[in-house]
Amino acid sequence: MAHTFTNLLTHIIFSTKSRRALIHDELRDDLFAYMGGVVRNLGGTPVLINGPKDHVHLLLVVPAKVSISELLGKLKANSTKWVHETRPDHQSFAWQTGYSAFAVSDSNRGKVIAYIQNQQEHHKKISFEEEFVAFLKKNNIPYDPRFVVD
Repeated sequence: MAHTFTNLLTHIIFSTKSRRALIHDELRDDLFAYMGGVVRNLGGTPVLINGPKDHVHLLLVVPAKVSISELLGKLKANSTKWVHETRPDHQSFAWQTGYSAFAVSDSNRGKVIAYIQNQQEHHKKISFEEEFVAFLKKNNIPYDPRFVVD
């Protein structure tokens, strides 16, 4: 794709299956590093990956050749497989089916990075569900409350 120039900076959020606290401290750093490698292998750039025990926030530069849906399908499948293969005590690990993706202007990159960096502290004050609904409302995304919890 010569002559194609993109900066598809995207804030992506998804949770563990049924919002279970499956991202344990001893797993977190290795899991997020592995996820960054998957993103790079698909041609993207992981800017930051972080989250508490029940969900993850990713700030990625999404490659122009791969849809967000395809990227996340491969990211979730590969990271789940990696957890199962490398951590026998985490066989129940799984991601939720869906995801949310929000376009980020480069001028807001710093704010989003700070927000993602502070996830553990942030979630001492607000639940994932409250945070998620606030994102949907802020981005004018209609939703059915029955499907906010997976």
